Amino acid sequence: MKSKFMSALLLALGITFAHAQTNLTVHEWGTFTSLQGGNGQLISWRPLKTSELPGFVYSWTNPGFGRFSPVMAGGKGEMITLQRMETPVIYFYSSTTLNADVSVKFPKGTITEWYPQATQIGPSLSIASNSIPDAATPDSLIVWKGLVVSPDHRIQQPPKLISDNTGNHYYAARKTDSDIVQTALLSPGSPSGSEKFLFYRGAGSFETPLKVTVDTNNRVTVENKGPEKLSHLFLVSIHKSIGAYAEMDGLTPGNSVPWRNLDSAAIDDWKRFPLPEFQYEIVTRMQSALTDQGLSAPEAEAMVKTWLDSWFTEEGERVLYILPRTWTDETLPLTITPKPDNLVRVMVGRAEIITPKTQQALTDNLTRASKGDATARSEAIEQLRKLGRFAEPAINLAAVHGNPEDFGYYGFGLLPEVLKPSQK
Repeated sequence: MKSKFMSALLLALGITFAHAQTNLTVHEWGTFTSLQGGNGQLISWRPLKTSELPGFVYSWTNPGFGRFSPVMAGGKGEMITLQRMETPVIYFYSSTTLNADVSVKFPKGTITEWYPQATQIGPSLSIASNSIPDAATPDSLIVWKGLVVSPDHRIQQPPKLISDNTGNHYYAARKTDSDIVQTALLSPGSPSGSEKFLFYRGAGSFETPLKVTVDTNNRVTVENKGPEKLSHLFLVSIHKSIGAYAEMDGLTPGNSVPWRNLDSAAIDDWKRFPLPEFQYEIVTRMQSALTDQGLSAPEAEAMVKTWLDSWFTEEGERVLYILPRTWTDETLPLTITPKPDNLVRVMVGRAEIITPKTQQALTDNLTRASKGDATARSEAIEQLRKLGRFAEPAINLAAVHGNPEDFGYYGFGLLPEVLKPSQK
């Protein structure tokens, strides 16, 4: 009995010692995007356009190993949800080459894309039951087993990372000094299992803690409905190549704060610039907020570059803020073996706002256009183009003040025209 006890103790000490020698650090960033009207209520939405990803990224249209998703039979394009979980990436930093297992659960949503190939991805069924172990997975999660984490200085011939000519929301994430992550698990025909990070995306319907309201006079109020402080809030407004932003350090639980009037020309805390200057200013401030939460400077720069064309270029109003770490851990439970000495998880909430003025203008244009007004039709198409991937839910919202029976039908009939490149 004593011998068994000592053996177990030595084994435990050995594991602890080995872990201490790995000096493993893991950093993660990602975005949760929601849409709402002026009343602050979240809107279920399906993007008119999706952020393009490289062709080698796995999804439920090409999951590999005979997998099939019972909840994604129509593909991601058919999902109407409250939240889009966009581009979480997980970086690894180690002083030595090591093996790692990673599991991310998403109990309130579904993981829709990933790379490199995962050992388990679910919920899924297996058409070819012998194609891969654990291919049938009932839970919403993703698992990578047997990853090899290799610091650059220990790789004599670093693997060439796969690329193609698509995916503007992917490659910027590689511009860090993170370790190479490799998997031996390759789908048939897959040319590579190496990357600078683990990548996944998803969608689901659940609440985020920030509520933003905008009244008919364009006054913005923010409310923290969650149990923890929200930090680094940015109110962004972009129209006609002019960008403006205001910044709030934090918002305590249960607190509701009148913030700004979007129409105000005051410059005390409402910084307004031509778009290039605006982007320089807001990018600097956003990167500072991300490093304050624990990301490295290259990681923060990579995250902002990934979403520059969305956060700080697209017309409209939005609030960006840092979600509490505990919220992230509850929404996306993460398990890594061996356990990292340091784990940083930084998720940005994006509350996209269709203001009452925007809603009313679209209602007016579509109402007149549906009665044969050609000018109103052109204005409606251009307005929907500016709304981008939020055009479809904006039509639904505008129809509330129009004629739901034929007004919405007419609006959706314009979407093929909206998707064409603007002639302006």
